[in-house]
Order: sequence, then C-alpha cells, then structure tokens
Amino acid sequence: MAVTRVLALGRAELTLLGRNRMALYIALLMPVTMVAAMQRSLDDLDLGASGMSLKEVSITGAFGYILLFAVYQNLVSAYVARREELVLKRLRTGEAGDAEILTGAALPAVGVALAQCAVLVVAGVSLLGLRAVARPDLLLAGLLLGVVLSVALAAVTAGWAKTVESAQLVTMPLMVVSLLGSGLFIPVEIMPDGLAGACRLLPLTPVVELMRGGWLGGMGAGDVLRALGTALVWAGLGVFAVRRWFRWEPRR
Repeated sequence: MAVTRVLALGRAELTLLGRNRMALYIALLMPVTMVAAMQRSLDDLDLGASGMSLKEVSITGAFGYILLFAVYQNLVSAYVARREELVLKRLRTGEAGDAEILTGAALPAVGVALAQCAVLVVAGVSLLGLRAVARPDLLLAGLLLGVVLSVALAAVTAGWAKTVESAQLVTMPLMVVSLLGSGLFIPVEIMPDGLAGACRLLPLTPVVELMRGGWLGGMGAGDVLRALGTALVWAGLGVFAVRRWFRWEPRR
C-alpha cells in the first residue's frame, strides 16, 4: 500500500537525519536562535501600527523560521544527497511512485516542524503569557499550506544544486527574501503601502499571515481570502514545478 511505502521511506530518512548532526542542529536549534536574535534586533522598532507586541511578533514569526530551516533548507540538502547517491533513481525502479518517494523523504522534516509548532503554541500561551489561539482553523490552514509549499520549493530548489555543499548556497535567495519580506522580522503591517503590497505576494508571506492571524486574531474576511488565495496559488505553482522540473538523475 502507498501509506506503508511512504512510512517505510520516512523511517529510513529519519535514521539518516539522526546521524546528521548539522541537519539536526539546523532543524531543531536554528529557529530558536533566530527568535532570540530577532527580539534583540527589534528592540527599537515601533510596532504600534501592527497592533502587536514585540513578543507576539517574534514568537509568531518563529512559524516562518521553522518552515524555512526545519523543512525547506533541510529538505533541499536531503533531496540533493539522495539524488547524487542514486537513491532516488533506484527507488523509482520499484513500486513507489514519484509523489510517494518525495513525500516519504520529507516525512521526518515535516514531523519535526509540526512538533516544533505545537510546542511553540503551548509554550507561548502557558509560559510566555501570549493570548490563546483565536482561530485554530486559520492557524492549521496556514501550517498545512506552509508545509506543502516548503516541501515543493525544496524539491524545485534541489534541482539547482550539484552537490550537498552547494545546496546551502542555492537556498539563500529564498531564505533572505523570506526573512526580510515575509513578516518574520518586520510585520508587513508597518511597511510602506507599496512595499507591503509587493511583500504580500512572496511565497511565505500569506502562510505567516494566516498562522499569525490564526493565533492572535484580527484578520478580516477579505484578508483571510487574500492570504488563502495567494498561498493556494503558490502551493499549486510549487507542485506543478516539481512535476515539471524535479531532477531524479545526478548532475554531472
């Protein structure tokens, strides 16, 4: 069965992830490090127009860090490594379909990300005094769309890297643009109108808006529909790009 094959691939990938200390560090500790760095860098920023406190901005922004580091960057390296080791090519000769192979390889990273997001919400409410989740449906929708988008972008980006070492380099453009423009550091609400409009079209921005709005509330129906529509378009484009351009053969 497809589920059995996906779980088997996921278990194998989890074993490999456990042996890679650098990948574990990026997946588990980098989001926490980024939140701490962001809190220090935003001390002098006027957040009045956003309607959020520094703690709310930094903690909800951590959702984006988790997707970028635990899923996107981690998976790019994993896909490149399995491709260059001919693992993906051998798997395609068996019963597993292409979607099953990519999904199975992504399971450990996705599991780590989901667990981190759950811990983040519980710790934010119970330990840090943040308000309870206002719209769990929006938070869950943003998280699921973010996972799908991050996996798809990782698969597409992996095609540009020739080696595992270069995989870290090819992820940098999306990482930098998302960190600066998707509301992780600076809320889109306090940006100039023209810049805010452009940033809302970035892949990760609608996902962050949905998760932040789901937790803190305050999103109107129009904002929700805009964010959902943009996220769905990006997710659809990502899936199409994977089907069209993902590389299964090693790059020479």
